Amino acid sequence: MATIKDIAERVGVSIATVSRVLNYDSKLSVGDETKQKIFEVAEELSYRKKTARRTMAYKIAIIHWYTEKQELDDLYYMSIRLGIENRCEALGIQVAKMYKGSVQQDEEIHGIIAIGKYNKRQAEELRQQTENIVFVDSSPDDDQYDSVLSDFYKATENVLQRFIEKGHTNIGYIGGREIYEDQTEEIEDPRRICFENYLTPRGLYDETKVYMGKFSVEDGYALTKQAIADHGDNLPTAFFAANDSIAIGSLRALHEAGISVPDQVNVIGVNDISVSKYIYPPLSTVKVFTEVMGETAVDLLVERLSDRQIAKKVVIATKLEIRGSST
Repeated sequence: MATIKDIAERVGVSIATVSRVLNYDSKLSVGDETKQKIFEVAEELSYRKKTARRTMAYKIAIIHWYTEKQELDDLYYMSIRLGIENRCEALGIQVAKMYKGSVQQDEEIHGIIAIGKYNKRQAEELRQQTENIVFVDSSPDDDQYDSVLSDFYKATENVLQRFIEKGHTNIGYIGGREIYEDQTEEIEDPRRICFENYLTPRGLYDETKVYMGKFSVEDGYALTKQAIADHGDNLPTAFFAANDSIAIGSLRALHEAGISVPDQVNVIGVNDISVSKYIYPPLSTVKVFTEVMGETAVDLLVERLSDRQIAKKVVIATKLEIRGSST
């Protein structure tokens, strides 16, 4: 595993700055460009392999659902993007990056990889540019478009099973809400759905212990503080956080309240972003193989460009990583 020193040397900043950025220190005054570089280097150094470089005469567009600023709050999409870019570099594919926009009409591209949540209407808009499209983290139309997803429903089942096996019966959820970019509807989150479906028949579901906000450190912090105020001595002994950013904020709130983790409260997040290894206590989390998602998206697009006609939907498994924030 890369160390904080390794990251600091690559970025050209102090070890202290890297440590405070990775721990989302709200009092640190450092520009978003430096933060982004630190996060990107941390993610890149966590990748385990390099692929021998080849050359393909393709140019593709990566369309980002999140802005660069939003990527800093939720590194999940940044990690997917880096997986795509690394794979394209290995294959000698040119990349045009765009945030929250469509490909320029005069831009000559061979395909699109769209990262984030897209509905059918948005997919049709992208299709006006090219029929060679792969969606990562959503599947607006299984019959027409290739897609790459992670199995968040099964991941949630694995977390809840772990909590119950460890004797937890008072379990809380801290999640995020997302809306399609065109503001047409709220996006259903399989983690939230599974949380209710799994615990209800076991008599363990409590709506008052479900907190929803944004997928950010700040909301994880604020929502956990609210949970502490709401429940006092009946605070859940285990929290499932829908992503690592939320979990990091939750850990900060618990620490400030003098609540010991994991002795009094267990916390498990989702994604296993590189940051999760550097915080205290190290975060237990569901490892989402974001680099594999990115690589798979590129490979699917290359297949499409090689004249595959039938749509493929690839679901990537996850893995529960137990560290210091849970037993």
